[in-house]
Parts: sequence; structure tokens; C-alpha cells
Amino acid sequence: MPEFVLINITGRDRPGLSTALMGVLAEGGASLLDVSQNVTHGALAFTAVVELTVAPAQTLQVSLEAACTGLGVQAHIQAMAMPEYAHWAQAQAQPRYVLSVLTHGLVAAQLHEVTRIVASHGLEVERIDRLSALAYLDGATPATHGCVDVRLQGSPADPQALRAELLEAARVLNVDIALQLDDINRRHRRLAVFDMDSTLIQAEVIDELAKAAGVGEQVSAITERAMRGELDFRASFIERMALLKGLDVSVLDEIGAALRLTDGAEALFAGLKRLGYKTAILSGGFTYFARQVQARLGIDYVYANELQVEDGKCTGVAVEPIVDAQRKADLLRELAAREGLSLEQTIAVGDGANDLPMLAIAGLGVAFRAKPLVKASARHSISTLGLEGVLYLLGVEDRLL
Repeated sequence: MPEFVLINITGRDRPGLSTALMGVLAEGGASLLDVSQNVTHGALAFTAVVELTVAPAQTLQVSLEAACTGLGVQAHIQAMAMPEYAHWAQAQAQPRYVLSVLTHGLVAAQLHEVTRIVASHGLEVERIDRLSALAYLDGATPATHGCVDVRLQGSPADPQALRAELLEAARVLNVDIALQLDDINRRHRRLAVFDMDSTLIQAEVIDELAKAAGVGEQVSAITERAMRGELDFRASFIERMALLKGLDVSVLDEIGAALRLTDGAEALFAGLKRLGYKTAILSGGFTYFARQVQARLGIDYVYANELQVEDGKCTGVAVEPIVDAQRKADLLRELAAREGLSLEQTIAVGDGANDLPMLAIAGLGVAFRAKPLVKASARHSISTLGLEGVLYLLGVEDRLL
């Protein structure tokens, strides 16, 4: 009859230690049912569940303890009864989740509260991994951001209640928290689409045009209400365009030259390119400026609104089709189909209420530095870090880029 043994070995790592441990297990005829090894700052944690059909568990225990004594590490070896093993094996089939905590400087109190919340909803922490680069403590190179992934096992009884608690915790703790199902799609998405104004660039271009036309305050007030979801985007866009009638197009170059990319944009697109992503701008702004951002970031597709010009002046007419909320969602579907991808393999990032439909259908929808309504409605949000934080939600470690 087979015997099952749980093995835990801890201590200081040293060259050849793993080989020596595996040699003892091999001599005992052990079948590896599960195995894990981590070394953190020289500290070893080795765990294995083995099945024995030849040598008895007692013999393996004696051999392992002797080997560990010679290697200077500690061994804890425990026999597992068949019901205990069966329970453990069944638990391995439970769903897995990844909870990402993004912050400028992680402290224990933040992780304590996050793990307390998930535990109260029946999720068990399996492991915690750091994705961000190590902080330098030389005083000359400050740590700009950090991220850890908390891997969880189980199924929350009330996912909506869990999400609400994590959203409130993120606000109180000044962190970003993203909870994702750890399935095949998380690391294999291949299309990323972005809003432009206040997402890829640090401005609402229509507001900048309005300032040049002398109607800045009026247009900005309409823009703000539209982004908060208080006004229909399409109707508000037509209203704002009408206020731009007569604007001389000579101001376009000056406004375009002054546009600044959002922090982290260049790092994000460099990372996406290395990962083989296709990228797109889906913007309620204007093609004239979107093409400039496309050139700077190496973006594949651009869909935005056209500025109608006659005799060097803006006509104030909104040219159809207007890229509104529904148009953004439709374009995401079209691009995914063109690239031969499912919607689960897509990412959408935006900040306004007109981005919510595309955020909802994307496999990973991220509200970036968004208005409260958008942040509460989207499944994921980033407010503390720059756009490079999106890479963490894909499970990308800093060291790999």
C-alpha cells in the first residue's frame, strides 16, 4: 500500500543542496506529487509531497534527517494518511486567484489588511511574490514603485462584497489592488487598446483647443461632466465642437508640441512590444493629435475623431462616425476579430465614463487615474502608479524588462 509523506526543509542555502536532497528521495524510490523550492536572501524553503511504494516512510525519514544534519538545514517530515492526502489533492483543483498590490512603498500594515480581507472571504494565501525591482537604500536612487502578487486558493462566497471591501481598502491604504482569476488568459493577452486624453497624454485636447478659441472654461466644464458620466458623451461632444467654430488651425501644431505623455507610457509600450502585443488608440479626441502619440509610442492602430476644416478654420461640425462609448467597444471587438483573438485576450485602459463599455468587455479592463464613478464601476484600477503598472497586472517582473 502506498505511503504519502509531507517534507519541509528550511535553512541556509548552499551549492549542491537541491541535488543532495533529490538524491536521497531518488534512493528511496519516491514519486514527486508536489515540489516547491524558494530561496530568499539565502534562506531556503523546500517542500515536497511524495508517494512511497518501495522503501517505507520511516527509512526515508532517517535518510533525510541524516542528510539534512550534514547539510546544516532542518527537516520536518510528516506522514500523510490517505484521507488527508485525498483532501489535499482535491484542494489543488480549486480556482486560483492573483491579488496584485501596487504602491509606492509597501508596508506590512497594507499587506496585513489585504490578507485579512481575503481570508475573511474564504481565500487562502498560497504564496507571495515580489514583481518590482528591489529598492536601493543608498539614498541616491529612491524606490519609485512596488508590486507584490499574492496567490490565493479557493472561491469567494460573495465576489461583489469582496471587491467592495478591497476597493475601500485601496482607498484607505493608498494602494491599488487588483484581483484576477489566475487562468491561461492572464499571461497570454495580445491586444491592448487605450483611451488617449488623460490616459496616454496629460491633457484633454478639446479643452486645449477651447482655450485657444476663448471658450476654455465653458468647454472644460462640459468635458468634466461628460468624463464623470453626468452627460452623454456623444451629445456633449457635438456641443463642445460647435463652440470651436472659427478656430484657426494654426494653433494645432503649437498644442501638439506641448502635449506630454503620461508617466510610465513609454515603459509600458516598450514592454508590450517586447511581449508581442498589438496596440491601439481608441479616442474621443482627435486623429491629428493621436497620430503624433502613435509615432512617439509605436502604436499599431488609431481610431479618433476628425476635425473638419474649411479655409483654415474649424467648422465646429462633429464628423461621423463619432468615437463615443459604444464606438470604442465596437472597435475593440473588431480589432480582436482582425487579430484572431478572443475578447479575453484583450486589455483596455481608460479614465472616463465613455471608456466603461470597452473596459467591461476586455479581458483586463483598467480604469487609469479615473473619476470616482469610473473607478467604482471598472473591475480594476490604477491610481497610485503610472501606466507601467499595467505590466504588473500581466504578471511581468521588472527584472524581465
